Amino acid sequence: MSEALDENYARAYGNKIGFGKRPVLILIDFVEAYFDPTCELYAEVDDALASALRIRAATRAKGLPVILTQVVYHSSGVNGGVFFKKALPLHNFAGSNRPMGTWPKGLEPYPDELVVSKQYPSAFFGTSLASTLTAMGADSVILTGLTTSGCVRATCIDAISHGFIVTVVGDACGDRHSAPHEANLFDMNAKYADVVSEAEILAYIEGLPTPVAS
Repeated sequence: MSEALDENYARAYGNKIGFGKRPVLILIDFVEAYFDPTCELYAEVDDALASALRIRAATRAKGLPVILTQVVYHSSGVNGGVFFKKALPLHNFAGSNRPMGTWPKGLEPYPDELVVSKQYPSAFFGTSLASTLTAMGADSVILTGLTTSGCVRATCIDAISHGFIVTVVGDACGDRHSAPHEANLFDMNAKYADVVSEAEILAYIEGLPTPVAS
């Protein structure tokens, strides 16, 4: 069945677009809710975070930009609209006291890293991310984060829609179950992005020239 599926998709979607020349690394919604077993969003995604942290270290060593995203709501949830009403666990990210929305150990943003606060699945929707990437001179994004089937996928689709080359690092993304994780990596790789391993992205980053300070 797997081989038949691969053959079927290869007839239409076998293309690889390759990496960009001026990438920005985006870490999507790595927040405590997915790492705390007492939270309904807990997803056992420590390996994805560890991979993302290694990629961030390599990216920073090259002097390349890093952006983190988080979900933040007014205490009423009104700025989350119907999404807030549909996805009940989003209450963990509402109000000023929201421990599940804090950064997990090892991911406290550096002073030079931009944090984008969002209310919807895509990091582009209702934010200035697209214009910020353009201002940075970026031609591509490297996506890591949580969850694969939710905010990573939504951000991936919007990124290519805004004209950016998209690379998704499968090892550095996670979901609450392997089935939606693998299915969405498969579909993103077919239509919207190149899905690569941690080893592949690290080799690519290592081969990039170090930006010249202005």
